[in-house]
Amino acid sequence: MIYLQLFISYLKIGFFGFGGGYAMLSLIQNEIVVQNGWLTNAEFADIVAISQMTPGPIAINSATYVGYSVAGFWGSIVATVSVCMPALTIMTLITRFFLLLKDNHLFKGIISGMRPIVIGMIISAALLLLFPSSKEGASFIDVWSWLLFLGACYLSYRKVNPILLIVLSALAGIAIYYLPTLAV
Repeated sequence: MIYLQLFISYLKIGFFGFGGGYAMLSLIQNEIVVQNGWLTNAEFADIVAISQMTPGPIAINSATYVGYSVAGFWGSIVATVSVCMPALTIMTLITRFFLLLKDNHLFKGIISGMRPIVIGMIISAALLLLFPSSKEGASFIDVWSWLLFLGACYLSYRKVNPILLIVLSALAGIAIYYLPTLAV
């Protein structure tokens, strides 16, 4: 039963997640956290962070992680395949008919109409990650999280190597969140 739920959830994400990974985040969060309750908002934010650091598209990486968290190895296979199926099917059809449709006004109108929606979904995902809340109503992001975020933004603006930024963020996270627990 859980495999069928994973399959349907990620099939919906694959079919309706236009605009790439960031635009899909709000849809993924709704399916995983709100609708099915498989993960908390904090766990979802962790998945987004891990999916960004690993090679590949965020939707596929998150599908693999969520599938594994929910139903083990086969769950990761089911979620990953089901999120990829719609894109593969649609791209095969579009590629087949693109040369015929590229000058079609209706086709151009559809694409132009989807652009603002994609931008809105990206903004929605950004707001979800910036202002999340737990089931208790309190944000799981503390002052240190905001300071790390602002520091990362500043260092990115100063053109610091992204790999170095990830390493520095990891070290700061260990120093801020892990080392104090050892002293207790």
